[in-house]
Amino acid sequence: MSEPVNPPVTVLPVAVLPVMGLPEITAGADLAALIADAALAGPGLLDGDILVITSKIVSKAEDRVVATDRESAIDAETVRVIARRGPLRISQTRHGLVMAAAGVDESNTRPGTVVLLPADPDASAEALRKSIGERSRARVGVIITDTMGRPWRAGQTDTAIGAAGVAPLRDHRGQPDTFGTVLEVTMAAVADEIAAAADLVKQKTTGIPVAIVRGLATLVTDDAGPGATALIRPAEEDMFRLGAADVLTARRTVREFTAAPVSPDAVRRAIAAAVTAPAPHHSQPWRFAVLESEASRTRLLDDMLAAWTADLSADGFTPEQIARRVRRGEPLRRAPLIIVPCLVADAAHAYPDDRRAAAERAMFLVAMGAGIENLLVALAVEGLGSCWVSSTLFCREVTARAIGLPPDWEPMGAIGVGHPAGPAPHRPQRDPDDFTRRF
Repeated sequence: MSEPVNPPVTVLPVAVLPVMGLPEITAGADLAALIADAALAGPGLLDGDILVITSKIVSKAEDRVVATDRESAIDAETVRVIARRGPLRISQTRHGLVMAAAGVDESNTRPGTVVLLPADPDASAEALRKSIGERSRARVGVIITDTMGRPWRAGQTDTAIGAAGVAPLRDHRGQPDTFGTVLEVTMAAVADEIAAAADLVKQKTTGIPVAIVRGLATLVTDDAGPGATALIRPAEEDMFRLGAADVLTARRTVREFTAAPVSPDAVRRAIAAAVTAPAPHHSQPWRFAVLESEASRTRLLDDMLAAWTADLSADGFTPEQIARRVRRGEPLRRAPLIIVPCLVADAAHAYPDDRRAAAERAMFLVAMGAGIENLLVALAVEGLGSCWVSSTLFCREVTARAIGLPPDWEPMGAIGVGHPAGPAPHRPQRDPDDFTRRF
């Protein structure tokens, strides 16, 4: 068993000190002067101190208090809704922060008004750092905080939304742990840790909006630094980017793919989601032919192209017209994987009249459509692009023969799957009222 490797470490005590005596902050107040005077009258300010300031007083000083109702303010501050539950909204703000109610707060403000987050928390932190540093002649850092909830954890904690003169992250990658194992992914969000520690002194009901954290001078920098913006994970690295409100709209028709292979496990998970769709008679009418090899995809697409060209020629279309129409199937050739969803309606009831027989058939077609939509949405959640093309519906026998489908599998189009080669085109906003009639 490996023995721990214990490199020499100097651990200094850390103190969290309240800054008392601040007045009620109003628009236009010289917040830096007020904080500096209160700090110097109390615990003082030393080189390496970090001032942790509640965002609400920054917002008040910057006149970010607006006379409006809370819901209207949340709408205005929201870039996208991540999730909803009853009246609660988890929203992404234009700062990139993901917070309850887009950071809009109606506590500790006049009735009929709400407090918005600072317009640019990092810039606010830098202005305070410079001004307080000049007044106190001390080299200080500034962190601006707001309260956030956390997925999978009860309760809220203060978090850094703005920072200046403080290294927001401590990167341990490449360093050995106590057993000599080199750390590969560990990065400590020290600005958030400092924010949470300071809240033990500030709390929510004490009327103390500022605290000094002393003993972490090694984290204080000479310049503004990257700010708290560095704590916001880039979208492409965010495994939880899709909130509940984003899942359905994440499905987009993708026609251009990279050559990167598609994970079979991701496809399997997407098919598992597809078969949760509703279906008549407690049946499972969905089947999926997954064409992983280039040979199988080429054989299917070549045979369908020949059949489609023959049909169009028989209908009297010119070669130019045929070329335009068969171009619709080209995205399938660019996809590194094709899925052919198939209907197996062996659970359908037989009826002697056409009316009920048609209704029975329609039930299974609707169930098949629900399964396909589930599949497309689940592929999007996996980070994969897809396009559903109806081509196999027009040549079911050719498709079945090219793939070798069982005789009771009815092809219901074809789905190209792969990693998108670029961002999806803009989807115009659609008004649900245009598709709705109330009775």
